[in-house]
Amino acid sequence: MKKLLDFFILAVMGFLLVLAIGMENDNHQSDSNHSDSEQNSEESHSDSDTNSESDQSNGDSPTIYWGVDSASYTDEDLLQCVQDNFGQADVWGRYLGDIEGVSQGLDPDEVSRLHENDIRILVIYNHFSEATGYDHGVNEAEKAIDLAKDLEIPDGVAIFGDIEPSYPVDSAFLEGWYDTLASSNYEAALYGVFNEDSHLFEAYNAAEKNTQENTIVWTAFPQKEITTKDNAPDYKPQGPDAALLYGWQYGIEAKQCHIDTNLFHEAIMDYLW
Repeated sequence: MKKLLDFFILAVMGFLLVLAIGMENDNHQSDSNHSDSEQNSEESHSDSDTNSESDQSNGDSPTIYWGVDSASYTDEDLLQCVQDNFGQADVWGRYLGDIEGVSQGLDPDEVSRLHENDIRILVIYNHFSEATGYDHGVNEAEKAIDLAKDLEIPDGVAIFGDIEPSYPVDSAFLEGWYDTLASSNYEAALYGVFNEDSHLFEAYNAAEKNTQENTIVWTAFPQKEITTKDNAPDYKPQGPDAALLYGWQYGIEAKQCHIDTNLFHEAIMDYLW
């Protein structure tokens, strides 16, 4: 009887020992799982922070280019004048064809000179003094296209119709200009003072949606002071909301070199020569 009792006591103690070891292993596994969970949570949070920073770093600002425009022929003296007094231009606005007493037109030598100095050419057409009527817009665009072809300007280059503040203007002219250029090998573009009180601004916003959304605009508003390249203002042009607003003539009529100063959004580079 005593031997049976001793066996029973040993069996119970063995069972309790096994049970205690099992509970200890469970607690250890639980702690390990909890630690792994915390580590995974921290890693997930860290990855989230890293992705957030990466997303922010991808929001890069566009490149802004500095340039000039001039009604004068670009010879070596003018090129050097701009370089010495203002800086190296990335873009140079020049005119198609001669208008006596107003502007000298581009020729092949000038084109070569600008390109040899790594300067892109913004092409301007200014052979009209009023901008009204659809047929008139068509006719002026056709003349601009002919002048561009004479110079062998490549396909895809924008031609900027110059609409000065004193010109009568309506939406029909803008539509005729746009439709004709858009159906050609060139791109439709406009230059003007696009402040909200101007007739040009009003006419633009009254034009067909297709014209508004696909015309490249180079605005002369607001006006700041002439500056060097290094001291140019932040790029803050104003113009129609729907337009491809890619250029800003912020300073006009420099006393030195007879130029205007400009800033350009990087997107315009696809439309320059």
